[in-house]
Amino acid sequence: MAPSPVERDSAPRHPGSEIVDLIPALRAFARTFYRDPNDADDLVQETLTKGLSHLHQFEAGTSMKSWLFTIMRNTFYTKIKVAKREAPGTADCVSARPVVNPTQEWSARGLEIHNAIQRLPEQQREVMMLIGVLGMSYEEAATICNCAIGTIKSRLNRARLRLLAELGEKSSLSAVEREEAAPAGDDGIFYA
Repeated sequence: MAPSPVERDSAPRHPGSEIVDLIPALRAFARTFYRDPNDADDLVQETLTKGLSHLHQFEAGTSMKSWLFTIMRNTFYTKIKVAKREAPGTADCVSARPVVNPTQEWSARGLEIHNAIQRLPEQQREVMMLIGVLGMSYEEAATICNCAIGTIKSRLNRARLRLLAELGEKSSLSAVEREEAAPAGDDGIFYA
């Protein structure tokens, strides 16, 4: 006579088959340590390898899940310790720093532009703020200023030209996109 489903579930299972059933839970737990699925899968694989090789140390009657989760957690922390020990100079390594231009120049330039806008005549400043800063259309600016669209375009053009003059720029493109200039006296020729 075949065992009933209740007897089958209560019968002691082979630890190897129980480990296979726990793989989805192990993968989910590994994702709490690593965001990258490949790193998480590597951790699961290492956990399974250690668990199977030390299966003789598993105590019957205890939770296989807890035992494997403990192995995984300890494996993760060991990997972190080894990584710190093997790469002591990575925090100080220049190549590990992100390549980003310094913000000081743009901050100073932004302050210059702000001050130049504040020195504009009120009507020009108002149009510059509405169109240039807030991104409104000519029609919307004309409605707000209670004047014709042509007047708005004229005020905006005069404001732009005055800003360029105040900032010492030749064109609107040079005010925004500066090419990296070579150091003074660097004509590209090496003199020995």
